[in-house]
Amino acid sequence: MFDRIRALIHRLHEMQEVNALSDRDLDDLGMTRDQVLDFLRMPRDIDQRVTAMGAIFGLSEAELKRDHGLWVEILSTCGHCTDRTACAKFLAKGSQGQTSEATFCGNREAFADLRTYAA
Repeated sequence: MFDRIRALIHRLHEMQEVNALSDRDLDDLGMTRDQVLDFLRMPRDIDQRVTAMGAIFGLSEAELKRDHGLWVEILSTCGHCTDRTACAKFLAKGSQGQTSEATFCGNREAFADLRTYAA
């Protein structure tokens, strides 16, 4: 219970820090205040999940992050996913996972498009 309270207090401090950011700071991040606050509410493993899923689709981390706006969109889609259990099971397969099995993934089209663009 104490850990949950500590995590809540930490999250409140993070939200205060985001609210204290200037417009210039947000421009430097390439995100709106609402986007940053939204990311604070997401599970902490989103970037690892996206990178792992991208790898199954044949994409490197650099290819995923090449377009900052698209990277933020992909992270946001993943962060709002309701199929985390299916995703975890699929990602556990690692390189044995087939992209055709990732029908649950809201980013599958973006990954496929990026793969086509990267080729």
